[in-house]
Amino acid sequence: MQRHNIQSKTPRARSISVGRGGKRGKTSGRGTKGQKARAGHKIRPEMRDIIKKLPKLRGRGVNTLKSIKVSNQVVNVGDIELNFEEGAIITPSALHKKDLVRQVGGKIPSVKILNTGELTKKFTFDKCLVSKTAALKIQSVGGTIKA
Repeated sequence: MQRHNIQSKTPRARSISVGRGGKRGKTSGRGTKGQKARAGHKIRPEMRDIIKKLPKLRGRGVNTLKSIKVSNQVVNVGDIELNFEEGAIITPSALHKKDLVRQVGGKIPSVKILNTGELTKKFTFDKCLVSKTAALKIQSVGGTIKA
């Protein structure tokens, strides 16, 4: 018996080669069909699609209909009646000290006096805007309004 005559009892196992090149065979590690199997595939992040669907907020601030101008703060005649003694001089700073008016941007804004509530005491209103009906009520009691 010579060396070239020797045969194995079982044939050797060998991998089935597929003629597409590479060492991975068939799908080459890319799964099956579709965009992900193709060369140069790019998939958009899901979050980007969610962001694109949201409406853009345009204009100034969150509320576009809101005015830039600082509006007058409103104080009712009935609140002044409760918080001040008769003969007091009512100014925006006096109203701020009694916590009837808040500061806006570090400053006390202009104040407008409205007619709501009862008034029995005399007051002097200085540097305050007053509605027509509130002015009638103040003057009927004997109070004065300075500009």
